[in-house]
Amino acid sequence: MTVLVIVGPTAVGKSSLAVAVAQQLASLGAQAEIVSADSMQAYIGMDIGTATPSSHERGGIVHHLLDVWPVEHPLTVVDFQQAARAAIEDISARECLPIVVGGSGLYISAILDDLQFPATDADVRARFEEELQRLGPQVLHAQLAEVDPEAAAAILPTNGRRIVRALEVVELTGEPFIAQLPDPVELYPCVRVGLRIERTELDERIALRVHEMFDAGFVDEVRALPGLAQTLTASRALGYTQVLEYLAGDCTVDEAIATTIGVTSKFARRQQRWFARDTRITWLDYKDSALVERVVELLGADTRQ
Repeated sequence: MTVLVIVGPTAVGKSSLAVAVAQQLASLGAQAEIVSADSMQAYIGMDIGTATPSSHERGGIVHHLLDVWPVEHPLTVVDFQQAARAAIEDISARECLPIVVGGSGLYISAILDDLQFPATDADVRARFEEELQRLGPQVLHAQLAEVDPEAAAAILPTNGRRIVRALEVVELTGEPFIAQLPDPVELYPCVRVGLRIERTELDERIALRVHEMFDAGFVDEVRALPGLAQTLTASRALGYTQVLEYLAGDCTVDEAIATTIGVTSKFARRQQRWFARDTRITWLDYKDSALVERVVELLGADTRQ
């Protein structure tokens, strides 16, 4: 069983490339299905702000892990790991090629590498979650920076869920959170492709995407998700936090747009740094006119699994 993996920063065009590759493989007699590695696309009703591919954008290709859980579900990396691996194994059992697309480096590694996560403790978790609600994520992020600077540098100051998890792991194990990630050992044979883009171009694409999201009704999407503000996971998605602040009257819509662009750009930088460390990735220019053909060529005989 071979898995095609397409990674790179947000807004670089990973999803559209995956569809184009799957369509090209179909024309060659090899079937493929796509597994999203973006955990926020797995929430029902969170489509505009997560750039979930529409039915038209899916191009007739079967997609997995889109619109799976309600926003109230506190989705964990272990939940997502299990669901994604089940999808990969189901696709392969039907003699199709799984194409894993997108996501953070942690989620890609959780799905494809032999990555085990430290146990959790309900009492410790509850204590940090209470502090999160009372003090806010920035205060806890500062605490994390004192005990595990590397983890703090890798986690958004607004990502309360991951901050809580990092603090929990540090307390339970006495070891840095980042140190819990061992050298990668693949569970499946993978062909890993990364999309390369210049920083200025990426910033322009991110800004354009965010403006398009708001023009497409992003604020109405958030308004239609009752209880989103009280969730521990879904409300932390890029852009959703900012729209919730706008709806609460804490900022203007223009400020929400600007902040969303800023935090998304920072997230994209972290993605690039994470993937740059992975020597298994073959990097291709995102606007290469022969991009699809190059990916299919990298697959080689694996397309005839």
